[in-house]
Amino acid sequence: MINYPDIDPVAINIGFIQIHWYGITYVVGIAIAWWLLVVRSGKSDGYWTDEHVADLIFYCAVGLILGGRLGSVIFYNLPYYLAHPIDIIKIWQGGMSFHGGLIGGVVAIGFFGKKYSRGFFTVSDYLVPVIPVGLGCGRIGNFINGELWGAASDLPWAMIFPHPDAGPVPRHPSQLYEAFLEGLVLFIILWWFSSNSRPRMAASGLFLLLYGIFRSAVEFVRTPDVGIGYLAGGWLTMGQILSAPMIILGVILLILGYRKDKNT
Repeated sequence: MINYPDIDPVAINIGFIQIHWYGITYVVGIAIAWWLLVVRSGKSDGYWTDEHVADLIFYCAVGLILGGRLGSVIFYNLPYYLAHPIDIIKIWQGGMSFHGGLIGGVVAIGFFGKKYSRGFFTVSDYLVPVIPVGLGCGRIGNFINGELWGAASDLPWAMIFPHPDAGPVPRHPSQLYEAFLEGLVLFIILWWFSSNSRPRMAASGLFLLLYGIFRSAVEFVRTPDVGIGYLAGGWLTMGQILSAPMIILGVILLILGYRKDKNT
């Protein structure tokens, strides 16, 4: 067993001002993604400019935060938030849904595409290679918050999380599994894949497919969300149900993208 590094979720505390690590991880993720897009825009012969990148990051950051929070509220703990509506705005305590953030991101890409007369998949293919950076940083924030822990485990790297609901038993550090798979591994694959010319929709399809697979796999060793539990068979979780359409859509986009490319 490894001792959980009990880090204070509050990074900076100055009287009534508190800055949480959870928020910092999101800012860091967005900043790195911004920088990577600027680097890539310099190789686009002017098709993508710094202004485009700034606007795209702004739209997507708003979509991510609003969609991610609303997704967490609606998909995972709606009865609680209906009873405690003021807690909806307390995002510094954690509680962001990737699938909700994805919906918010789709809406943001639509607004950006309309403003600059760009096709949806032209924008999404450009954006998806840097999304894993934000995902990885967000999972580190989950780990620091001591939330979204894994199932009980006797593996050498299992940890005892401090939250009372986690109980005094070693558990999988599932947040770190997700940071590795959804963050580092997914970033490496997508950055390499999109570094060469690919059919339209291919990068977006590969992102959906791989994220859905990685997320579904980790769900097997992650404790289901409080108030929902397993939905069927003692193993099916809400995360897996929400990821299944991503896998299907990812395969469809890859097939359509390469089929269209072959016929042109």
